[in-house]
Amino acid sequence: MEKNIEKNKNKKINLSLLICLVGFPQISETIYTPSLTEIAQKYGVQLNIAQMTLSIYFISFALGVFFWGIGSDFFGRRKAMNLGILVYVLGCFLCLASKTIELLFVGRFIQAFGASTGSVTTQTILRDNYSGNERHQLFAKISAALAFSPAIGPLIGGLLGEFYGFRAVFLFLVIMGMILLFWSLKGLPETAMFTQTRVDTKKVFSVGKKMLLDRYTISFGILIGIFNGILFSYHSEAPTIFIEKFHFTQSQYGFMGSIVALATVVGAWLSNRELNHLAPETIITNGIKLALLGAIFLGLTASLPVHFVSQVTMYILGIFILLAGVGMALPNCLSLALVKFASIAGTAGAFLSLGYYIVVSLCTFLISLLHNGSLFVLPLFCLVLLLISLLCIKSVTIKKEK
Repeated sequence: MEKNIEKNKNKKINLSLLICLVGFPQISETIYTPSLTEIAQKYGVQLNIAQMTLSIYFISFALGVFFWGIGSDFFGRRKAMNLGILVYVLGCFLCLASKTIELLFVGRFIQAFGASTGSVTTQTILRDNYSGNERHQLFAKISAALAFSPAIGPLIGGLLGEFYGFRAVFLFLVIMGMILLFWSLKGLPETAMFTQTRVDTKKVFSVGKKMLLDRYTISFGILIGIFNGILFSYHSEAPTIFIEKFHFTQSQYGFMGSIVALATVVGAWLSNRELNHLAPETIITNGIKLALLGAIFLGLTASLPVHFVSQVTMYILGIFILLAGVGMALPNCLSLALVKFASIAGTAGAFLSLGYYIVVSLCTFLISLLHNGSLFVLPLFCLVLLLISLLCIKSVTIKKEK
């Protein structure tokens, strides 16, 4: 029996499928951001109300990762993935058909609940099959590939929104969800057999209690939430910065996704390279310092005259440095977060993801409250978050040294 398990564990899983499954939630999040101003106009609401669709998305996402993460331990990774994608498609249909902002909120909630399986279940599958440096490197490679999901999202969304309107964006998501469901049904194997322990109902909340009392796990959960919160706070504020302040068209703004992608790729490459001679915790610290440099550069750029000829270029450079630092730190946090709960990765991943997506939803909610059209909001907000993250990684490092 053990030989069969080991044989299955070494079986190659289609990496392209895994990348698409873990990436489609990010595409779903970022694809409609170029249309935020249009959505606000069409539904007759203020822009910060339209930005609330981001917060709603992440609140639901947090609940979803908890549900699907635990579910993947009880009824298997494959079923959790396929049922989640089906729910996602239904939510996309509701977004497409919505006539009021309230119905759009409901559609986004359902959409996010289903999409969340792509995040938590895919990570659980990776943790089922890989360990040690191999797992660190695989997370870094997937993070590099994932950089293209926030790039593809705004690019496709900008083009569709500018020429066909925001409803075409939601139609695209319906079609994408159907294709993913078909591919997953055909190509995704069940990997739950590779784990050594299955969690029963009585043990679920005892797992949560253990994680809540573990400073190491809590610190990494906060770090993951902060880094994702920075990324999606950027996507929340970027339409105002580039479309309203710098007068980009939707399609021109869509190409900004390539900057995000390149920054994340560079960050993941730096992380992967340094794994050969540095501890993951040190790489995380270096990533935070690089991101801090980017946030400070953004703040200095924001103080320049509004129509200064080099301001756009300098602002883009600041964003690149900021997100490269995030891309350097994030994959190592994801890889290390559940090392103490490897035998119950699905349930532990559910609690972890619930926690850090609550942090993400809080970040996007706060940035929408702080929104006033100023270029200073994003860099100052990121600066505060990064200083908090430095305290978190310092506490982890001190505990490890002891």
